[in-house]
Amino acid sequence: MSIASFLIRAFVYIICFILAWHGMSAVHYERFLKKNHVWQAQLLYVMIVMSLGYLSGSFVLAIAYYR
Repeated sequence: MSIASFLIRAFVYIICFILAWHGMSAVHYERFLKKNHVWQAQLLYVMIVMSLGYLSGSFVLAIAYYR
């Protein structure tokens, strides 16, 4: 893998991570969580955002490379 390819992939994943974080801010997921479990709720939020960012980044890269 060349450095240019690595930088493009990293840029796509970072952008998708930021977009997933911004998109998740519109969801009111607090009603589905137990009270006084702040640490677990924050961990779940970060894991969901990372998963969405990775999946959407992989999708974008697959579309871009396999046209």
